[in-house]
Amino acid sequence: MTASQAAQQHDITHEAHRRRTFAVISHPDAGKSTLTEALALHAKALTSAGAVHGKGDRRGVTSDWLEMEQARGISITSAALQFAYRDTVINLLDTPGHSDFSEDTYRVLSAVDSAVMLLDAAKGLEPQTLKLFDVCRHRNIPVITFINKWDRPGQAALDLCDELSERINLQPMPLTWPVGEAGNFHGVHDLRTGSLVRYERTAGGATAAAETELDAARAAAELPDEWAQALDEAELLVESGGEFDVDRYSDASATPVLFGAAVLNFGVRQLLDLLVELAPRPFARADADGAARGLDTPFSAFVFKVQTGMDRAHRDQVAFARVCSGRFERGMTVTNATTGRPFATKYVQQVFGQQRSTLDIAYPGDVIGLVNATALRVGDTLHEGKPAVRFPGLPSFAPGHFAVVRPKDLGRAKQFRRGVDQLGSEGVVQVLRSDRRGDATPVFAAVGPMQFEVAAHRLEAEFGVPVALDRLPYSVVRLLTVPDDRKTIDSSGRGEVLTRTDGTDLALFTDEIALGVLTRQHPSLGIEQLIAGTN
Repeated sequence: MTASQAAQQHDITHEAHRRRTFAVISHPDAGKSTLTEALALHAKALTSAGAVHGKGDRRGVTSDWLEMEQARGISITSAALQFAYRDTVINLLDTPGHSDFSEDTYRVLSAVDSAVMLLDAAKGLEPQTLKLFDVCRHRNIPVITFINKWDRPGQAALDLCDELSERINLQPMPLTWPVGEAGNFHGVHDLRTGSLVRYERTAGGATAAAETELDAARAAAELPDEWAQALDEAELLVESGGEFDVDRYSDASATPVLFGAAVLNFGVRQLLDLLVELAPRPFARADADGAARGLDTPFSAFVFKVQTGMDRAHRDQVAFARVCSGRFERGMTVTNATTGRPFATKYVQQVFGQQRSTLDIAYPGDVIGLVNATALRVGDTLHEGKPAVRFPGLPSFAPGHFAVVRPKDLGRAKQFRRGVDQLGSEGVVQVLRSDRRGDATPVFAAVGPMQFEVAAHRLEAEFGVPVALDRLPYSVVRLLTVPDDRKTIDSSGRGEVLTRTDGTDLALFTDEIALGVLTRQHPSLGIEQLIAGTN
């Protein structure tokens, strides 16, 4: 190895260790987009924080830029924000909270090294939070828990921590503890310094809240009852197994816990500092063969999201890729491992919500936006040089809702086909077709019905094609493993076979009864159960 090569490898490793790439996950309405905004504000990446609905003088949040997101106040697509904090580069991925968009969230979680699990102080662990945590546990993703909305009435702090240990077997390790019950928030007890951190409200919470640190003696003098209760509760949890242990966080068996109010920017700095200090650095990721690819090996990345319509003026397509190894330089020609074809990276951008700027260099942990990347699909691997490398593909979820889609204006058939193909390539919906129905009447398949609303809205808004969606009665889906059995299913009157864009044949049935009748009539029918959430 030459001195130049050794210096380059050292540079890659050094820069990778400066990266923190994490996702924020939660149930809808827990304050996820608000927290994302507050983190960017404390890092001085924003001069003022927006609000989910943009009320009063506050603009909308940076990560919710789609028109439907702004109108409904929920995240329906993931968003990437990159910014610097101290000497660290933050790659923050905001995820959809609604369960109908869990497939998008799953893809995002494949691209991060850790996660922040956000809980509503009044509601605690909710169904979608539980599902997302299961994905984190399956992928061994370390989780920091931030209990939000402490400025409003809610549950007791100890009860919320008990939920973590009892419902998901995750030991809470408190690092801050609220002084004052939910709805009467005086500040947090920082367990590592022993001090009380108090906050001052700002106008609408649009700017960072000023903090004052009080030592234990002054805290006890000014808030004797609340401070004593905070000390007692935190000590009780620590003595019952909640003493902080970085190894337990790293192996995802325990979670650091912090309290705050994201909308007021209370407790957010402590979370940001903890992420910089504690969250895992990028590491050598396993390729499809299980071999770890070192950070300092030649450039490689995988595409975890494709998005069109971020720039209404150009309607360009952006492929989001997580850099796994090497140094990326704009203009380099890489290979798409899926097709074996070269891909020129002339137009590459750094993303901050909808805002974009030209990016010249990126390192492991970074998320890059490849513009006009019509040849790329979710799950593709990009790499430099030989031998080829390929990371595990990103699976499609088992759909549970189906609808025939057709343009209301047949004169817009060309735009309709282009729009349908685009939505399918992004994974907004799965697109199914069959010879019997023909290409003119594709079928949309979705995990949840709200995906249909998003697809219809985007077809009209971006492609000028209003569409009609006719729901199909199917609720049971199986994988067809014997192609010759397609005719048996199609002619049975109990179901039909449709082919997904990736070539997978899916057998759809109205219900389990219809499936049972057909399998009794044809015991050797070549179908298999889809693995829930992964096929």
